[in-house]
Amino acid sequence: MATILVVEDEVDICNLIRSHLEAEGHTVIQAFDGLTALSRVDTQRPHLIILDWMLPGLDGLAVCRQLRQNYLMPIIMLTARTEEIDRVLGLEVGADDYISKPFSIRELLARVRAMLRRVELDTRPSTPIPAIQTLTNPQNATPPTTEEQQANTPAPITRGPLLIYELEHRVTLHGAGLDLTPKEYELLLLLASNPGRAFSRDYLLQKLWGYDYDGFDRTVDTHIMRLRKKLDAQGEKIMTVWGVGYRFVL
Repeated sequence: MATILVVEDEVDICNLIRSHLEAEGHTVIQAFDGLTALSRVDTQRPHLIILDWMLPGLDGLAVCRQLRQNYLMPIIMLTARTEEIDRVLGLEVGADDYISKPFSIRELLARVRAMLRRVELDTRPSTPIPAIQTLTNPQNATPPTTEEQQANTPAPITRGPLLIYELEHRVTLHGAGLDLTPKEYELLLLLASNPGRAFSRDYLLQKLWGYDYDGFDRTVDTHIMRLRKKLDAQGEKIMTVWGVGYRFVL
């Protein structure tokens, strides 16, 4: 079960959300303004945040932007602002999901479960690299030379300044290492290994996370967003294919 921070200035709504989350076994922390929310995150490090947009003082958008400078825990934004530009703005500053008020508590709980499932899957290690086979006659065997080891090491996947070393599960950009989560690495490897091919969200979820797309799960979109930020100048290489999904473009 998770520790969840609910940031909502309407006390009745905040308490309603808290009661339902606690009924599912979660530990719930509450905050009724933006500054308190930031303090709660620093001291208690919740696994997930439910964040209202319209807060007194520091609004939810500013809170989300500040949190994303230091933390990667998922953020679900609640708001009565339903314009598309508002949704896009909320997602671009780092929110993982977006629910418009009035909302169904059942839908909110479903999205919380989906988000926590994504976090749990994302923190699982990638498929381990097969161990190097030991020699059957080590007493008489001659250990491989450095040149032989280098000759047997596969060349990295090279996409301009981006290099992916499959054997080491390592990625560099302009010679500097990239700090990727296991799922970010797997997603980048799949896309970069198939440049130009468009992959649907449904396929990516099934292939990398092992479950089907349920209509509002933003797991893939969130990972693409974070990959683009980490790739920095190469962010435009992962292109959105409207109505389909994503592809890596040379």
